[in-house]
Amino acid sequence: MSTSKHLLFELGSEELPPKTLLKLSNALLNGIVQGLNAAELTFTGSTAYATPRRLAVFIENLASAQPDKTVEKRGPALQAAFAPDGTPSKAALGFAVSCGTSFDQLERLKTDKGEWLSFTQAVKGQATENLIPDIIRQSIAGLPIAKRMRWGSFTTEFVRPVHWAVLLYGDSVIDTEILGLKTGAATQGHRFHAPQKITLTKPEDYADVLYKQGRVIADLEQRKTLIRDAAQKAAAAVNGFAHIEDDLLEEIAALNEWPVPITGTFDPRFLELPPEVLITTMQTNQKYFPVKNADGGLLANFITFSNIESTNPKSIQQGNERVVTPRLSDAEFFWNQDRKKTLEDRVESLSSVVFQENLGTVFAKTKRVQNLAKFIAGHLNANVELAERAALLAKTDLMTEMVGEFGNLQGIMGRYYALADNEPEEVALAIEEQYFPKQSGSPTAGSTTGQVLAIAEKIDTLVGIFAVGLIPTGDKDPYALRRAALGILRTIIENKLNINIVELTEFAGAQIKTVADQSGTSDRVIDFIFDRLKGYCLDQGYTADEFDAVITVTPAEPLDFMQRLQAVKAFRQLPEAGSLAAANKRIRNILKKSESQPAASVGALLEPQEKQLLQAALQSADDIQPLLAQRNYQATLNRLAGLRNDVDAFFDHVMVMTDDLDLRANRLALLNLLSEQFLTCADISKLQS
Repeated sequence: MSTSKHLLFELGSEELPPKTLLKLSNALLNGIVQGLNAAELTFTGSTAYATPRRLAVFIENLASAQPDKTVEKRGPALQAAFAPDGTPSKAALGFAVSCGTSFDQLERLKTDKGEWLSFTQAVKGQATENLIPDIIRQSIAGLPIAKRMRWGSFTTEFVRPVHWAVLLYGDSVIDTEILGLKTGAATQGHRFHAPQKITLTKPEDYADVLYKQGRVIADLEQRKTLIRDAAQKAAAAVNGFAHIEDDLLEEIAALNEWPVPITGTFDPRFLELPPEVLITTMQTNQKYFPVKNADGGLLANFITFSNIESTNPKSIQQGNERVVTPRLSDAEFFWNQDRKKTLEDRVESLSSVVFQENLGTVFAKTKRVQNLAKFIAGHLNANVELAERAALLAKTDLMTEMVGEFGNLQGIMGRYYALADNEPEEVALAIEEQYFPKQSGSPTAGSTTGQVLAIAEKIDTLVGIFAVGLIPTGDKDPYALRRAALGILRTIIENKLNINIVELTEFAGAQIKTVADQSGTSDRVIDFIFDRLKGYCLDQGYTADEFDAVITVTPAEPLDFMQRLQAVKAFRQLPEAGSLAAANKRIRNILKKSESQPAASVGALLEPQEKQLLQAALQSADDIQPLLAQRNYQATLNRLAGLRNDVDAFFDHVMVMTDDLDLRANRLALLNLLSEQFLTCADISKLQS
C-alpha cells in the first residue's frame, strides 16, 4: 500500500525580475503538477511561494510511488501470427521479443472484431524519489523565460544566477542536481535580517520557519495583502487614501521579502501639475503609491516600501523625498515647455514621424482619420466640425516632451493641452477617448466626438495594416489589430451607433493611396471584425448556433447584428422554436436540392393545407413589414412563430416534389416565400435542437 508525504522544492537565486515573478511562480507550480499527474503520482494539494530571491512549490500528501498496474499489449492478428507450416511468423516472434518474452508465453485476445496475439505484464510503480528530479528539471526548462543567462563557469541557464536548492520529501532530502546545484535542506532567510543558512526539517513548516527565523514572508499573496493594508494605514495617518493599482501592488510585493511602509512628502507646488503626471511619475519611476484625499484629489504625500526594517526609517524617508523631487521637477519642466506651443502648431511636425513604411507618416494618417471622422459623424448626425478638429489634433501630443517621457500619457496629455489651448471641451475629451477602450472590460468613449474619433482611428489602422499584408497570425499581433477590431465593435454596440461596417471599411480603404493592390482587403477586414464579434457574443452568453443563425444573413451593422441575435435567443425559448427550426431546415434543403425552379410567384395550389399556409404566409408578410422597419426582430420572429401549425399541416399532407411540374413550381415558390420571411431576421434552421 502506497504511503504519502509532503514535498517541498525551493530554488534560491539572485533577485528575480519583479514584473514576471508571479508568472514564473505559477508556471513552475503548473509544470510540477502536470508532471506529477502525468506520472500518476497522487497528491491532495499544491501551493506556490515566490519572493524576490526564491521560487518554491509545496505538494501536500504526495504518494510515495506510482500505483502498480497491468499493461496489455496487442500484437499481430492471429492469421498473421503463423506461417503456412504452422510455425510462428516473423511478426509474431518480433512481437514476443518486443515484450521481453518468448512466443509460447503470448496469449490470445478475442474480440468481436477478430483475434490477436497479446501479452499481459504487471508493471510495478516507480518510487516518487526517483521521479521527482526529472519532473522538476522539466518544469524549470519549460518556464516562460524570454532571455536565459549563464554565470561563472556553469553551463546551466536560468533567468538569474542560482545559489541553493531545497528538495525535501517528508523529512528526507532527495539527492540530485538542479541547475548545477546539489539539493539539500538548507534555505536562506532575508539578505540583511537573517543572512545565515536555515535548515528545514519538514516541508509543511517552510513558510512558518522562513517567517520566524528568516524574516521572509514567502507567500506572494500574503505580502500583497500586507502591503495593501499597511499602505492604507499609512495614508490614513496623513488623512488620505492610498491610490493602489494592481500591477504596482504586485510589483512591490515582488520586490520585497519583508515589506515595511515609509510615508514621504513632496513640495505642494507640484500639485498644480495634472494628477496623471504625478501619479505616473510616482508609480512608474519610483514605485510609490500616491495618496488621495476624500474627494479624489492628490495630497503631497506618497507611500513607499522598504525591504528592511531600519533603525532609522527617517533617513529612508528623506532619501526617497530627495529622489522624487528632481523627477517631479522634470515633469514640471515638460509641462511648462509643452504649453509654449499649441497642439495645432505641432500638426505639421507629424510629417517627421513614420506610422508605417508603406502607409506613410502620422501626418498622412491624421488626414485619413479626419476624412473618416467626417464620414462617420455625417452618418450619425454628429457635429462634423468637432469631429474633424479632434481628428486633426489627435496625435499632436506625441510631439510633446511629456508624452516623449511618459508614453502611457498619450491622449491624456492631449486633453490637458487642448484645454490649455482653449479648444472645445468635447474636442479635448475626444483626444483622450480615441484610445478607449484601453483594455478588456474598460469603458468605451463616452462623448459622441470621442466615439467617432475612436472608431475612425482604429478602422484606419486596421484597414491600412491589412492592406500592406501584415495580417495577425497565431499569437503575433504587433499592431494590436484584434484589440482595435474589438474596440470598434464595442464602441458601436455599447453606444448603440448605427454604423454600416462594410461601408466604413470600404471608405477607409479608399483613403489609402500608397498601396497599389488592395484587392480583397475590405473582405478580409470584415471577416476579421466578425470573427472578433463572434468571440464577443460568446462572452456575452450567446451560443455558437445563435451566432451562425444571424451571420448567415450578413447584417452589415454590428448594432443591428446584436438586435437580431437577441431576438434569436428569445425565439428559441418559444415552444414553437424547435418545430419551426426543423421545418426551416427542411425547407432550405428542399430548395437547395431541387432541380426545379420555384415559380416567380405562387400560382394555383391543390390541397387545403397548402392554400391555408399561403394565406397565413401572405398575412404574416404584411404583418412583419412595419416590425422590420422598426428593427423589432423579436416581435417579427414571434409573429412568424404563429405559422407553426400551418407549416406542420403542410408537411403532413402535401408532397412538394409532385410529378406535376407546374404544381411543384408553385409549392416551391410557397416554400421560398416562407424561407425569405424568416431570413429577414436570421436563418433559424441553424439552431440546434
